[in-house]
Amino acid sequence: MTQEVQAETAAPLSFDVTKVMAALPHRYPLLLVDRVASLVVGERIHAIKAVTMNEQFFQGHFPGRPIMPGVLQIEALAQAAGVLAVETLGLAGSGKLVYFMAIENAKFRTPVEPGCLLDLHVEFTQMRSRVCKFAGNAMLGDKIATECSFTAMIADS
Repeated sequence: MTQEVQAETAAPLSFDVTKVMAALPHRYPLLLVDRVASLVVGERIHAIKAVTMNEQFFQGHFPGRPIMPGVLQIEALAQAAGVLAVETLGLAGSGKLVYFMAIENAKFRTPVEPGCLLDLHVEFTQMRSRVCKFAGNAMLGDKIATECSFTAMIADS
């Protein structure tokens, strides 16, 4: 774990998009985390995705009624979990990546449209050296848009 993370484990961390990009290999158009509002190492993360009309997927999903695909909402939750895992396990610069393994109990409750701020709340439910389990909710204000549980593995890139 880096000294910066060790020094701040008592207080939540926050990241701008530059630090998010340092933690994740994703880039436009598939980077779906714009910033981290708070991160408690080893516990949880609150990240934000600003959903804009400029997103490529809105061109075809759906013309005249743009809605963010549910699978991309789950991907945004997984990316937030990736930032949490990278920071918790000290993986930055290690050559390791966090890979999706499983999605369980996915439910889509509210459509996500352009102009929304999608609040991504993810917490560890189990943490081992190579496999982690998470529970996540993508929120629009106080409404749940998407909820799911998922598993990821830590592996060489």
